[in-house]
Amino acid sequence: MATAVYLNSAHSNPFQATKCKYAAQSVRAVPIRVLSVGKKRSRELQLMIDEYAEKIKYYCSFEDVQIRPNPRNARDQRAQVDDEDAAMMNHIRSDDWVVMLDERGQDIRSEEMAELVGNAGNTGASRLSFCIGGPYGHGRKMRERANKSIKLSSLVLNHQIALLVLMEQLYRSWTILKGQNYHH
Repeated sequence: MATAVYLNSAHSNPFQATKCKYAAQSVRAVPIRVLSVGKKRSRELQLMIDEYAEKIKYYCSFEDVQIRPNPRNARDQRAQVDDEDAAMMNHIRSDDWVVMLDERGQDIRSEEMAELVGNAGNTGASRLSFCIGGPYGHGRKMRERANKSIKLSSLVLNHQIALLVLMEQLYRSWTILKGQNYHH
């Protein structure tokens, strides 16, 4: 059984604990939805996404929503971002806890991602929505709506790679929360 380490209030960043405070404790599992803008996925990528989705479903309800990019506005980047932004916003409810994946977002570790997932049940939200933008990122509406902005890496990731990394981290988060051996 994992030892819980609580957040140190002396830190300016509320995610500076070395271990997740929810490890091996009961958390309210809110459904998770991943929204991603992108073209048709390769068969191999889809198989990996499906594999992680099945693993995540062991812990909570999970949904993967793919939003088509807007290629007709490909020459006008701002119009493309705005159209994709509107399409993504159509999938978000007012009571969702929204996490935007962004290259300028907060850099978090796996234990901090687990805390984010664990804390979602305490926000009053009925669903935790992770949003991955298209090649030009997110628009103004998503940036205003997001409850949290994170980055998965200091490297800029292709949206399909970001999706795969996110799926693995969501599964890892649940194993941390449940005190299982997958993480270390």
